[in-house]
Amino acid sequence: MEIKPLFIISCPIDTYSGYGARSRDVVKAIINYGKYDVKILPQKWGNTPWGFIEDHPEEWAFLTPHLLPTGNQLPSKPSVWAQISVPNEFQPVGDYNIGFTAGIETTVCDPKWIEGLNRMDLNFVSSKHSKEIFLNSKFEQKDAKSNTVMGKIIVSKPIEVLLEGADLSTYLPKSSTFNLDSIEEDFAYLFMGTWMQGVIGEDRKNIGALIHYFLDTFKNKKKTPALILKTSGVGSSYMDRESILYKIDYIRKGIKDAKSLPNIYLLHGEFTDKEINELYNHKKVKAMVSLTKGEGFGRPLLEFSLTKKPIITTNWSGHLDFLYPEFTTLINGGLNHVHDSALVPNIILKESQWFTPNYYEFVHYLKDMFEDYKPYKENAVRQAYKSKTEFSYEVMESKLHNFLENALPTPSTQIKLELPKLKKLENVEG
Repeated sequence: MEIKPLFIISCPIDTYSGYGARSRDVVKAIINYGKYDVKILPQKWGNTPWGFIEDHPEEWAFLTPHLLPTGNQLPSKPSVWAQISVPNEFQPVGDYNIGFTAGIETTVCDPKWIEGLNRMDLNFVSSKHSKEIFLNSKFEQKDAKSNTVMGKIIVSKPIEVLLEGADLSTYLPKSSTFNLDSIEEDFAYLFMGTWMQGVIGEDRKNIGALIHYFLDTFKNKKKTPALILKTSGVGSSYMDRESILYKIDYIRKGIKDAKSLPNIYLLHGEFTDKEINELYNHKKVKAMVSLTKGEGFGRPLLEFSLTKKPIITTNWSGHLDFLYPEFTTLINGGLNHVHDSALVPNIILKESQWFTPNYYEFVHYLKDMFEDYKPYKENAVRQAYKSKTEFSYEVMESKLHNFLENALPTPSTQIKLELPKLKKLENVEG
């Protein structure tokens, strides 16, 4: 009997998070590769909830036999070890070691990330933007006592771009039964993403600024669109929802000369992928908007693009891999230093920059799309075709298999030795 070499993957596979979705896709592709005995070491991802696999058995229950008990020692040293995480956590454990990371949303990474990449034999990032930032991040290595320069910290190990492919069996144009009866408007812009730390206008997804300029654009108008926010902070608790509502109300009260304001609707909590696609396809949802300051990839933008509806977003970072300027409304702007309120130790650094969009340009397109939707819709159909043909899960899996075929050592399989059963010898007197 053939025994396949061991391939262990440490990742947040059972979490409700972007890294959880990436983990499930990568692990599925490696299992489908078929040349290794794949085992999974589940990890946490911040404060995001667990239980995704159990909650979605029809699609992901096949992963259960591959899961290793958390907190236990590894069964043996793997032939291949992979981690799906931020690079400063990468550690070489196997004979061959691979790091998967979405990458970075700013212009500079922490030197510990470079050191982590260099501990692995091969690294995968989600976008050209992330690869470029890693390769351009260079630091001086100094002696702790004398402060003299000992050398430079630069990426010395291979980095490849592995796209995050959309599941075409889930994210597709379809008639929707999602209940949006409480929304009185027949035209709604949709935003989807986590409301992260930072004062208004400085959080990474830039939700505060999005709300402000939406309200200011359509204040005192007789006919207005709606803004649907599918967002949360650190979880899906009642307290988190109240915190989001408080911030929305705070921004509303700051709109000057407002006799009336357009409606904003909050969708809070965990949704299944099918429910999200139903939301995307609802007839009242006409477009997705995002003023993001930076993306390692931008998965919701890709998934929404498959609905053949238009997108307005920023003209910088990872989502430009799949959003084409001739088919999508990309807002120009410039790079500015990250505000102190949005800094994250070892991740978003004080010396780093990210994107600030031109808000006047955003307001123009926000109004123009509402007043003249047809040309935007026609371009969105072309964008959907590019997304479907070039950024599907199947394309990602094929690319990963090719990378593994060319990079990994030839797997050496073992044959389990099964000796024939011998008859019991008996003493014979002669």
